[in-house]
Amino acid sequence: MSDLDRIFAPEGPLAAAVPGFRPRPQQLEMAQRIAAAIAGNLALVAEAGTGTGKTFAYLVPALLSGGKVIVSTGTKTLQDQLFNRDLPTVRDALKVGASIALLKGRANYVCPYHLERAMSAGRLASREEAAHLRKIARFAERTRSGDKAECIDVPEDSGAWAQATSTRENCLGQECPDVKDCFVLAARQSALAADVVVVNHHLFFADVMLKDEGMGELLPACNTIIFDEAHQLPEVAGLFFGESVSTSQIIELARDTRNEAIVAAKDYPPLQEAALALDKAARDLRLAVKGENLRLPAAKLESEAEFAAALQGLAAAVAELGRHLDTQAERGEGLANCLRRTQELAQGLKRWRGGSADLEVSGGAGLENEVVKWVEVYSQAMSLNLTPLDIAPIFQRQMEGHPRAWIFASATLAVGSNFSHYCGELGLAAADTAVWGSPFDYAKNALLYAPPGMPDPNSAMYQEAVAEAAWPAIRASGGRAFVLCTSLRAMRRIRELLQEKLQGEGFDLPLLMQGEGSRTELLERFRFLGNAILVASQSFWEGVDVRGEALSLVVIDKLPFAPPDDPVLSARIDRLRAAGRNPFMEYQLPRAVINMKQGSGRLIRDEDDRGVLMICDPRLTGKPYGKAIWRSLPPMRRTRDVTDVESFFAESVESADG
Repeated sequence: MSDLDRIFAPEGPLAAAVPGFRPRPQQLEMAQRIAAAIAGNLALVAEAGTGTGKTFAYLVPALLSGGKVIVSTGTKTLQDQLFNRDLPTVRDALKVGASIALLKGRANYVCPYHLERAMSAGRLASREEAAHLRKIARFAERTRSGDKAECIDVPEDSGAWAQATSTRENCLGQECPDVKDCFVLAARQSALAADVVVVNHHLFFADVMLKDEGMGELLPACNTIIFDEAHQLPEVAGLFFGESVSTSQIIELARDTRNEAIVAAKDYPPLQEAALALDKAARDLRLAVKGENLRLPAAKLESEAEFAAALQGLAAAVAELGRHLDTQAERGEGLANCLRRTQELAQGLKRWRGGSADLEVSGGAGLENEVVKWVEVYSQAMSLNLTPLDIAPIFQRQMEGHPRAWIFASATLAVGSNFSHYCGELGLAAADTAVWGSPFDYAKNALLYAPPGMPDPNSAMYQEAVAEAAWPAIRASGGRAFVLCTSLRAMRRIRELLQEKLQGEGFDLPLLMQGEGSRTELLERFRFLGNAILVASQSFWEGVDVRGEALSLVVIDKLPFAPPDDPVLSARIDRLRAAGRNPFMEYQLPRAVINMKQGSGRLIRDEDDRGVLMICDPRLTGKPYGKAIWRSLPPMRRTRDVTDVESFFAESVESADG
């Protein structure tokens, strides 16, 4: 019997250490393939369905390998879970002495220097934020890690955190007077010494691209890199392989300049005035675009006089701040840092206005003509972006050089058993691939319902039709439902319609909506209530784990195709078409399949879970390409008859009573 056979056996060390552990053939096979990839310094792309136990399947061979391992996750939630729970559990079960470390981006650690500056300046948006800053100061005195996740009495989204942490731009590095007390530096040193380091994708790429976040030294010494939630990589890589200038970043520069000027140049008022003018110019640029949660091609905005004037005003305000900082920078390290940032910002704006990214930092020379120029508009901010159309050659370059194993794992990477879309996006032509289905009994425990008679998804009354079709299923399930929408507008309208249904029929079911609290708060309320309906959009399609009866129905309004007018997608479609390829079949459909698998994966999270997946979009059954999505979903029983849904939930009640 091999080591892996013994470890995953019914009487093995994992079974002894993990309550409820059950041997799964898929988990053992996956662990064997990963062990072989680590031993041979190979790339492996592995899809493992929900319930396979993929975390243990990669942690066991990683810990047994004896080399230095980096595990990168898509979310901080999984990052914390790996470090605090899964890694210590497996390490103790295997009785290996591997040291482990958690490394997050610098915005997660209190910065003593900026905290002190913020306390001195006393400029905060509200009394509440001032109180939060004082709590952070007390936390900084007693914490060993400085990780803001441990400071539970200050909300994660409090504006005080921006004042009490550093960014890549405003960190003073070795010149900082508080360098001896730096929590970021301590976390990096711990990571350098550790055998297994847990990071997240944003941190991984920030470092690979910018040589900033402490992994510049980590990566060369590493033997194995494991990406969990690897389906997120193409999106995150595109973000970091391109360039971005945001109004938030500009407002932070204005704030930092004012804070530094109060300490080091109080006798030079023009610097304060120039910083305030820059803050206003950034806010004016955001106000020049009406609407929110938009992604727009740059050409559309540049032709509008108000946006063009605001952009010109911003460039002038950056130049003016730079002129004043130039005369004062020698008065302090903080001011010198603000001058450097202002110069970098001026260059970034110039490149964006010219439409060419300097991708030398990415090893991507010659890609200047391969970028798309676009704008993303949030409720309070805006970013000006240059994104490469093809990230595969840049990512391939990162994989060359030092021989090491690269493991890409997720529940959703393939279309059927075909990985060509995913591997093509990242340039993984030489990678091995493998698929393991879920061990859950979907045929017995789940039902896929596609309601008949639904109108075209683009029709004006489509949301009304969704609410009408979903209501009998929601009534039969007694709430306990996620209603997942493909846009914020649809989410708000469907919530209104369900509210009317609840009031009209006198049903007392709690109705929650994304945005009414943080994702963590909403999920806690949903679990606690036990009979709630949560209407949400894209951020609840993945990384959400509600086990048991609290979630028994998942309704999806439309097939999750990205809007074709999205500027990055539109440019990629044009590029594929120009190359004589079929962008719909090669790019749009595979992405929709992967997104749909993520959304449907919210339903069955445990062996005992039961539930109904309802997909309202008539294209699932009415279009030839709908079959590709249909076939990629778990092997549930299928129905088009709502009475089957009602019978399914009636059976659930009977079996619970019996």
